[in-house]
Amino acid sequence: MPLSPQTSPLTAPLTVGFDLDMTLIDSRPGIRSAYRALSAETGVYIDADLAVTRLGPPLDEELAHWFPAADIPAARDRYRALYVTHAIAGTPALPGAREAVAAVHGHGGRAIVVTAKYQPNAALHMEHLGFAPDAVVGSLWAEAKAEALRAHDAAVYVGDHVGDVRGARAADAFSVAVATGPCPADELREAGADTVLPDLTAFPAWLEGYLAGAELDPA
Repeated sequence: MPLSPQTSPLTAPLTVGFDLDMTLIDSRPGIRSAYRALSAETGVYIDADLAVTRLGPPLDEELAHWFPAADIPAARDRYRALYVTHAIAGTPALPGAREAVAAVHGHGGRAIVVTAKYQPNAALHMEHLGFAPDAVVGSLWAEAKAEALRAHDAAVYVGDHVGDVRGARAADAFSVAVATGPCPADELREAGADTVLPDLTAFPAWLEGYLAGAELDPA
């Protein structure tokens, strides 16, 4: 079971994990641009507008819609290289993201990023936007995210996808979901999220309640 608000923050410094795409950043414009560049370079049709509606799972799952299995490793490597020039600068932080990370630090806690995105590119996003997470861990999806969450003793994991909920539960972390990605609030609740917030602007107040022993759910 997830650690309770009454015990976890009081027995050790609080660590909160955050997903990246559609949790901390609106990566749709940059990813759309990177897919279009990959399509133009390879001559393979990619519906970039469709691809950005299903962000969350690993890159290979999306590439499998457009490339034969044998071509996916090369397409993946080229996409990641193109991503640096096509996606970083055009990707904004989502509302409340900076304040959410600052709230964790303001309470003496650690804020980490655990994402399915390639770690070097995830780190570039954080650097470009001026975030200062205590760690960035990439290439982990759904239940596999529990590896990093456990390694960093994360009591809370915040994400926008049902895969993030599954990762939190696999790590026995409190699952905070935000309805800013492809999964609506009801779907996140049905997947087992402990709390669903409309977006990260509600996170600092939720965190205050969590630390005080209350569970807030304004969604």
